[in-house]
Amino acid sequence: MNAAKREAVVLNIMGKEYKIACEAQERQNLIDSAQLLDKQMRLIRDSGKVNGPDRIAVMAALNLVHELSSLKNQNVILPADLGDTLAGMVQKIENVLENR
Repeated sequence: MNAAKREAVVLNIMGKEYKIACEAQERQNLIDSAQLLDKQMRLIRDSGKVNGPDRIAVMAALNLVHELSSLKNQNVILPADLGDTLAGMVQKIENVLENR
């Protein structure tokens, strides 16, 4: 079994460089994630409501985790709603077929 090749990626977040090792197929996702984090941190910093890079990082992380959590919850609810809708459609089709 071949181990996945890891490569170093240099990320720039709030003007600081971070060198992170990742698998080649994850490279672009890591870059995109770092750019999203950088954008969130800059928005928080520019709002002037939060001071200090540590606090800005924590607020950005909380915002992103909240967004992720909301999306995960939607993904749990959607299949249940879809299942209910499909069950209703099946019932209607059966009713139509029975009344022919």
